[in-house]
Amino acid sequence: WLTNSPECDWSGISCGDGVTRIDLRDNGLSGTIPSELQHLADLEELDLTDNRLTGTIPAELGALSSLERLWLHNNNLSGSMPQELCNLRTTN
Repeated sequence: WLTNSPECDWSGISCGDGVTRIDLRDNGLSGTIPSELQHLADLEELDLTDNRLTGTIPAELGALSSLERLWLHNNNLSGSMPQELCNLRTTN
């Protein structure tokens, strides 16, 4: 990802009007989930399955009002699901 190319050209990233999907499952990622993801207003799907992520799920992800699908299983996350994420609703 250390490139000058637009983020919509990056592997695992899909775009529409903005970044709509991040699919980084089974990428050997470690560390914590960055709270800065909250700034991706058009994000509908986030798949971080099968990595080595640790820490808690950031409550800031609750700001992702377009988020419809979230996959975080098979990581080493701790704590409970933040209430801010539990309050997200879809209008289907």
